[in-house]
Amino acid sequence: MDENHPALVAARNSWRCVQAHDKEGWLALMTDDVCIEDPIGVGPTNPTGKGLRGKAEVGTFYDKNIAPNALHIETHESYVADRESAHVMTLTTTFPNDSKARVRGIFTYRVDDAGKMESLRGYWTLDVMEFE
Repeated sequence: MDENHPALVAARNSWRCVQAHDKEGWLALMTDDVCIEDPIGVGPTNPTGKGLRGKAEVGTFYDKNIAPNALHIETHESYVADRESAHVMTLTTTFPNDSKARVRGIFTYRVDDAGKMESLRGYWTLDVMEFE
């Protein structure tokens, strides 16, 4: 696999920014009309099921779901094709009260010609999320 593939680079930079709580760096990786569906369909972080569109909505998503928590991203497998990358990952969220939520899923990233993220999609459902 090409370690310099633009979609793989964008995904890895996204993970770095999220885990480091670098909101501005994370948003800078995205196109102005980015769409995040995490999860795809109706879910706790996608209440309408239509995804979050644009940096303003994504910034609000960050403030509600990432900023107050610690996230750990473990990547098990990665694939690239055309302008996209797909990753089998486990996301572990540690909440301020030290409880944790863990979900394993497939996450895809699509970039534009400049390497900016146009889309991030998470294939997971609440019923597979583990809590401790």
